[in-house]
Amino acid sequence: MVLGAVLGVAAGGVLAGCTGTPEAAGTSSAGGTSPATASRPSSARPTSAITSTTSTSSARATAPVSVAPTTAATPLPVVPAWAPSRSDVQPEVKLAAVRTIEAALAHGADGAGVAAARDRVAAAGQDPDLVGALGALVAPSGAAVVQVVDAQYGGILATSASVLVVCRTWTVLAGRVTQGGATIDVRLSSASPRWRVTAVMPSEPGPATTVLSAAARAVLASRRITLPPASAADVRSGQVHDSVLTAMLGLAQQFTLGVSVVRSGHPLLVFGTSRRSDHPQGRAFDTWAVDGQAVVSTARSLVTAYMRAAAAAGSYNVGGPVLLAGSTYFSDDTHHDHVHAGFRT
Repeated sequence: MVLGAVLGVAAGGVLAGCTGTPEAAGTSSAGGTSPATASRPSSARPTSAITSTTSTSSARATAPVSVAPTTAATPLPVVPAWAPSRSDVQPEVKLAAVRTIEAALAHGADGAGVAAARDRVAAAGQDPDLVGALGALVAPSGAAVVQVVDAQYGGILATSASVLVVCRTWTVLAGRVTQGGATIDVRLSSASPRWRVTAVMPSEPGPATTVLSAAARAVLASRRITLPPASAADVRSGQVHDSVLTAMLGLAQQFTLGVSVVRSGHPLLVFGTSRRSDHPQGRAFDTWAVDGQAVVSTARSLVTAYMRAAAAAGSYNVGGPVLLAGSTYFSDDTHHDHVHAGFRT
């Protein structure tokens, strides 16, 4: 379930921004929309002129990570570059978030450390003080590669947004490659000439438990469910309810799942409200790719089938890019790029 990445930040290979028009969208207590905005047709959202060779194909979901020809000093993988889809809502917002994370975390051997990361973030047009909140994700030495698995909305309003940058990392430490990753909640506000990043909040999954449920073990072992690092750590922590895990397993009998967010890295509150989200309580998961196809750009028939299957698997609150009939379902701009499935227990 890997989409997008950066390898060439040290050489100046950062993504360019673009323009778009913000729209407001409300959200519900479980990550959905308010009744006033739930019926907004998906066809009303703006179209971007951005193109991507990976964002509208199955390669976004299944592209393997290969090892590049290396020297002993830089044995790092080559990863595909992330780019927004033509179908993304306000892709320039996602680009601002992704470029900031790429600038902070990806670099050559001579670009390690907080000071260098600050310089790169400043060069990307964002506040260098943001780097401090990334903590241990900023490599103290050696080269580092970042692969953006997904950049999905945690919320998108008229003048503010949350972009959840789901990533894997590879860092050279003491001559060896260490693999890791995180989901980073990037907050932004509208500004000219580009959206401005105001905060970055990395995921904190917590330690792994010594006693996992059978459902948790099955999800971690499934070859039909792809979890990014933070989501896998969420499951290993034992803080994800079995209702979520059994639903994943049931859905995996019909589809292959590219999971983006489970518990950590998601806003604590439904974006723009004071209501608690189901995600931090371990009662929800988001799917960014189904059968190797990105939700944001794949056929509506596949997304519709998946949303209905999520409801049949026990979700009381299913959100996505298609507004289906019934109180179980919702759709808004925030959920144009993924399918949310929330559970009461």
